Amino acid sequence: MKLYNSCSKSVQTGFSLIEIMIGLVIGLIATLVITQVMSVFEGQKRSTTGSADAQTNGQIALYNISREMQIAGYPLMPTGKANLADSPLECTSLTVDHTASPDPLAGVGGVDPITITNGVGVAGTSSASDTITIRYGSSVMGGVPTQIGSVSGSVLALGSNFGCAVGDITFITNGSSCAMSTVTAKTAAGVTPQTVTLRSAAGAAVNANIACLGGWNQLTYAVNNASLQRNGVDNVAGVVNIQAQYGVSTSANSNVITQWVDATGAFAPASLGLAPATRNRIKAVRVAIIARNSKIEQSAVTALCSSRTAAAPTGLCAWPAAQVGGAVTAVQTAPEVKLSDGDANWANYRYRVYETIIPLRNIIWSKGTL
Repeated sequence: MKLYNSCSKSVQTGFSLIEIMIGLVIGLIATLVITQVMSVFEGQKRSTTGSADAQTNGQIALYNISREMQIAGYPLMPTGKANLADSPLECTSLTVDHTASPDPLAGVGGVDPITITNGVGVAGTSSASDTITIRYGSSVMGGVPTQIGSVSGSVLALGSNFGCAVGDITFITNGSSCAMSTVTAKTAAGVTPQTVTLRSAAGAAVNANIACLGGWNQLTYAVNNASLQRNGVDNVAGVVNIQAQYGVSTSANSNVITQWVDATGAFAPASLGLAPATRNRIKAVRVAIIARNSKIEQSAVTALCSSRTAAAPTGLCAWPAAQVGGAVTAVQTAPEVKLSDGDANWANYRYRVYETIIPLRNIIWSKGTL
């Protein structure tokens, strides 16, 4: 018998170069897919977060403006004398004392509770955003007017100076002529006659009415560099446009709004001025705040408003055309939202629009005499 040695053959296992290259390609494809998924997810997250921020910013901006606009004109009250110009809202001339330093009445040139300045866009620089100026006093006594008994220089004898304090802004109405100044001194309670000393007694006369308004606030809301500003100071970020219109009646003694109008023509600031017949037809203000998502998209995602006269427009609109008396007319056309002047890439952003109608309190108080 022959014996044979059994020799086991050595077998080596592993990946060939081709298999390694295929594996690398598959890994790279998987990495690319994961990267793309993460990128899309991150973009969606930024869009969602940015939209939430725009929603918050828009609501805060609208709340801030609405809150102060609701007290516009306070406490410019009439005394209630029928067929007699006795309300600050009936002034056709106004004298303002600017002698103090610092001047508490700086910038005051009228008694309009609300002044809208229609926006004019400048190509490449700014969008056509409106500006809103709000005026009101801070008297805790409501600015109740009292009659002037006598005038001696800058000292006015009154039936009562109840509600007046040193430093208060005063408002004198003598028919349709009005004057604003500041209280520099007053008699103590119980002293007869009650007197107040003014920095300037211009406009004061026997039997004219005087009211103490507390401090006098004149606030201007405007948009600058994608931020809502209050008297030039940043108030809310991410706001790119304000649009506003007056709600007006056919006559001053009616509270029924028949038109929504831009601040142009007879309702432009220069024309409105001290024109009570026009000013006192204003019963409410409609405001739209447009806030922007800070994330810029690679392609256009926002379109221009399809119509300013349609009841259900599409695109970036302030609001649908106002319906008054069941019909839309030229004077009821919704305001134009124009952002292209300030940013050539405006359409690559997403926006949120918030709007409301704000009745003016002073109209309720003055309805009986205006």
